[in-house]
Amino acid sequence: MLGIFTAGLLLGGALSASALWLASGLVAPLPGSGRAFAAVAVALTGVARDAGLVRLRLPQNARQVPQDVLQRDLVRGALQFGFELGTGVRTYVSASLPYVVAVGVLLANDAGAALLAGVGFALGRAATPALRLASGAGEEWDDRLLDRLPLLAIGGGTVVAGALTALALHG
Repeated sequence: MLGIFTAGLLLGGALSASALWLASGLVAPLPGSGRAFAAVAVALTGVARDAGLVRLRLPQNARQVPQDVLQRDLVRGALQFGFELGTGVRTYVSASLPYVVAVGVLLANDAGAALLAGVGFALGRAATPALRLASGAGEEWDDRLLDRLPLLAIGGGTVVAGALTALALHG
């Protein structure tokens, strides 16, 4: 069932990435250096938000995919649940990093970067249930994850901000 769920995640991530790439054509006329530095500014703002230095409300659909999706038909439900979760628009996204990557995809105007971001988002979301299941101790794993979430958010955002800065300076 995890495989079907992951396939749904990948399809959802690919859809969102495609939509972002299509929308990126609107910013294509802006100079590349300006777009690169805007991406860095957004990434640094995301890190500051996750570190608690800046209060910024993220746009999101603050609700979960309904559980009855899985109860109607397990296979179709797992695919639908994964797809909806993979799009990133029908569930909670509490960290800034997915938004930073979305803005980066918009500003990059690159189909390959968009596809890579969509697949990365989907696989990142798939990693959570897979690792929880593999741990054999779900509730303990949940507790450890909650303790580490701030560090994961700040660390991930810092890595992306650093990568975007390197690209902006060398691109």
